[in-house]
Amino acid sequence: MPGGTDVVDAGDYKKGRSSTLKDALEYSPGVYIQPRFGTEESRISIRGSGIQRTFHLRGIKLLQDGIPVSQTDGGGDFQNIDPLAYKYIEVYRGANALQYGATTLGGAINFMTPTGHDAALAQGRFEIGSFNYLKGQVSSGAAAGPFDYYISLSEYSQDGFRNHSEQETKRLFSNYGFRLGDQVETRFYITLVDSKSQLPGALTKTQMNRNPKQANPANISGNQKRDYDLVQIANKTAFHWDEQVLELGLFWFRKDLFHPIFQVLDVVSNDAGGSIRYQNFNELFGRKNIFTAGFVPVAGVAYDTRTVNSGGSRGARTAYTKQNAFNLDAFGENHWYFFPQTAVVTGLQWSYASREVSDRFLSDGNNSGDPSYQAFNPKAGLLYEITEDDQVFANFSRSFEPPSFGELVRVAGGGITDLRAQRASTVEAGTRGRENRLTWDAAWYYSWVDDELLSLNDPLGIPLGTVNADDTTHQGIELGAEIEILKGLLPSRGEENEEDRVTLRTVYNWSRFRFDDHSVFSDNQLPGIPEHSLRAYTIYEHPSGLYFGPNIEWLFKNYPVDMANILYARQFALYGVKGGWKMKNGISFFIEGRNLTNEVYAAATGVIANANALDSPQFFPGDGRAVYSGFEIQWG
Repeated sequence: MPGGTDVVDAGDYKKGRSSTLKDALEYSPGVYIQPRFGTEESRISIRGSGIQRTFHLRGIKLLQDGIPVSQTDGGGDFQNIDPLAYKYIEVYRGANALQYGATTLGGAINFMTPTGHDAALAQGRFEIGSFNYLKGQVSSGAAAGPFDYYISLSEYSQDGFRNHSEQETKRLFSNYGFRLGDQVETRFYITLVDSKSQLPGALTKTQMNRNPKQANPANISGNQKRDYDLVQIANKTAFHWDEQVLELGLFWFRKDLFHPIFQVLDVVSNDAGGSIRYQNFNELFGRKNIFTAGFVPVAGVAYDTRTVNSGGSRGARTAYTKQNAFNLDAFGENHWYFFPQTAVVTGLQWSYASREVSDRFLSDGNNSGDPSYQAFNPKAGLLYEITEDDQVFANFSRSFEPPSFGELVRVAGGGITDLRAQRASTVEAGTRGRENRLTWDAAWYYSWVDDELLSLNDPLGIPLGTVNADDTTHQGIELGAEIEILKGLLPSRGEENEEDRVTLRTVYNWSRFRFDDHSVFSDNQLPGIPEHSLRAYTIYEHPSGLYFGPNIEWLFKNYPVDMANILYARQFALYGVKGGWKMKNGISFFIEGRNLTNEVYAAATGVIANANALDSPQFFPGDGRAVYSGFEIQWG
C-alpha cells in the first residue's frame, strides 16, 4: 500500500489485559484512542477524524472480516468489538482504505476473526483486576472435510474507577464455513451482543483534581446509561479462478438501544447491505498488476423515540422520528508495477448518501427533511520497494464524509440541521521497512479540509448541534518503530536456537489540527486531540516464553478543550509494567500494573466552542492505579 497501513497481531496485545480498543490498538501508528471511563466506550480518531466525538464513532469505517459493522449513517459502537475474538486487526489510514469502499478522512479498521482452520480446538481465558474487573472467554474452532467453524463466547464486567460507571457486556462471535470444491467457499457469521453501561459523565477540572472518582451529579440523578442488544447475521462467498477472486457479501443487524441521558432515547435500528469485491492478479503488459473493484450498497432505518428522563425512566414523549439512511459506494483501484520495484497506484470512488428524517410527533411535519450528498474521490500514488523489506511511498487523495444522524438531528429531537458533507484533499508520504534490528513505519500527511463537521456546545457543555466550519488543516506524523537493543544475554536457547532479547517499541503521533484563517478563531488549534502523544515499552523476552518490562504513555503538551483555546487539558505521563509467561504447552499468564504513580489526568475531554466558564464540566478522568492479571489455556 502506498500509504499508512498497519497489521496488529492479536498475540501482541494478548500479553496483557485485552478488554478495550485501546488495549488492542494503542501501538498502532496514527490511531489516537482513549476510553472515557476505562471501558469500551472510547474516543477514537485517525488523522483528526470525528474530532468532536468523545462518544460512539464517526469518520472511521469499522469492518469485521471485510463486512461493515458500522451503521449506515456512519455511527458505530465499540461494544460490538471484543479484542479476544480476533487473530489480527488491519488498520487502513485515510485513503488507504479505498479497497473496502471507505470514503472518510480516518479510513477503516478491519477486525479479522479466526476460522476453524487456524483456531484452537478449545481455548479459555480469564482476566481479573482492579475496580472489580472480570472477563472470561471461551472459544472453539475445528475443521472436518469441507466444513469448519469458530465460536467465541465472552462476558465482561467491572464496577469502574468512577462512581456510576458499572459495565457489563456479553458477546458471541461465530462463523461457519463450507468449501464447495477448490474454487468456492462460503462463510456465515452470527454475532450477538448484550451491553449495559452506566455513564458517569464529565467533570470540571476542579472536580477532577479534588476527586476524580466522582460522577457528574446530573448523570446520577438522571441514572444516565447506555444499554443495547445487537444481533448480526452475515454471509461472504468467495470464488477463486485464474488469479482472480470474486467476493459477494450480505449482512443485516438490528440494535435495540435504551439510552437515558438529557432525555431518554429509545432507538430501534435495522441496517442491511451487500458488497461485491473483485480482484485480478494477472499481469498487465507483462508487469505485475493488482486490480480491485467493488460496489457496496447499504441501507438503514431507525425509529427514534425521545421522552423526558425521570430518574432514568421514561416520562412524557418529546419527539418521535423515523430516520432512513442509504449509501452507494462504487470504487476501483489498480496497482501496476511498471518497473519490477515501482508501482503506480490509481483509484476512483463514487459515493452517494441520503439521510431522511420523518417527524412523526408533530402533526405539521415541519421537522422533516431529506438531504442527499454525492462525490467523486480520486486517488493516485507511487510505491517504490527499495528491497524486499523496505519501501517508500507517496499519494494524493480526496475524502468525503456525509453527516450522520448524530450531527443532523437536533439535540431536542425535533428537526434536522442544514449541513454539507465534509471533504478533504490529502497528500501523504512515508516509508516502512526492516533493517537488521530495526523495524519502522513512518508517514507524514497534510489535509486541506472543507466544511469540517464540528460540534458547538454552550459553556456548560450542553450540546447545541453541529455546523460546517470554515477551512481547517490537518497535518501530522505517524511513527512506529521497534528496535532490538540487546540480544543473547543468557546462554540458554530455545528449541529453534532462539536467543533472549531486549526490545524497545514506540509509537509517536504529531497531530497539528488547526483553523485556517477563521473569522472568529483565526489559526487556533482544533480542540480535543493532543498535538503530541507518545507510547513506548521496553520488554525482555526469553525463548522459554518469559517476558517483562516497563511502559509509558506520555502527552507532553497541554491541549485545548475549546476552539477559542482558553481551557486546556493538562499534559501527563502514565507509567506501567507488564510481565508474563507464554509456555509451549498452550498455557500462559500475565500480570500488569497501570498508572503506577496514581496520576490524576483527563483521559478524554469534551469539545466546545468557547469556554466562557473556565470551570466547565468537560473532563473525563482516567483510571487511577490498577493491577490486572489473567491466564489462558488452549489445546488442539
